[in-house]
Amino acid sequence: MATLLVVGASGHLGGEVCRLALVDGWRVVGTYHRAPRAVDGVRWEQIDVRDRAAVRELVEQVRPDAVVSAAYVYGDWAVTADGAGYVALAAAEVGARLVHISSDALHAGRPEPYLDDEEPTPVHRYGAAKAAAETVVRLVHPSAALIRTSLIIGDAGSRQVKLCLDALSGRSGITLFRDEIRCPVGVDDLASAVLELVSSDYSGLLNVAGPEAVSRVELGALVARRYGLDPARVPVGTIAGSGLVRPGTVRLDSSRAAAMLTTRLRPVSELLAR
Repeated sequence: MATLLVVGASGHLGGEVCRLALVDGWRVVGTYHRAPRAVDGVRWEQIDVRDRAAVRELVEQVRPDAVVSAAYVYGDWAVTADGAGYVALAAAEVGARLVHISSDALHAGRPEPYLDDEEPTPVHRYGAAKAAAETVVRLVHPSAALIRTSLIIGDAGSRQVKLCLDALSGRSGITLFRDEIRCPVGVDDLASAVLELVSSDYSGLLNVAGPEAVSRVELGALVARRYGLDPARVPVGTIAGSGLVRPGTVRLDSSRAAAMLTTRLRPVSELLAR
């Protein structure tokens, strides 16, 4: 039985990768920082990915056949950039296959879709941390697959759906932007694609996102309908009006992934259909 190490397994995507990997027959070791996720069958290990020695010690102890690197903390450079580098270096040292999870947040935004291999153009700290992580991963583990993805959609407890529900409640003060456009992807679709890439020899960058681009406002309306709420209650704003520095329109062209993977990346309107 092959061993898969999922770094960041207590997160939304990491937990789903663990669940599907167990179904596929992997022995799964998952890491967490504060608390493990409720996924039966996973061997849990607490670790701080900012600790290079601890990461190296764990990987040498587990000796995984493959590693999925999904740990990040929004706004924390050391976790998102340095930690990704430590994981990649440790995986390379034991000869483990590596799939690293990146983000569309490293693009500045433009009307045209972004292809897989386009250089990062970050406009905020999180995007810069993700770009730095990619640079070090590609340097220390050249055969790694690096997945650029978008907003991850799951159930009502998932971060992106909960954000919309909080905005719809009217009590949170959250405004959804009509000029912030992304390509949301289902968490189970993305996890399935990750495991396909774990078992492949693909190296380099790959966009893995949904085929349907929607604004935050449109996403809020889809969530409202999914949970029987009034879409007219979506609080509408703009990035410019907010004074925030954020990428605007970021469409990922995932045609390469769609052609090479058996996983179907469903449009967000289908994911959130009632």
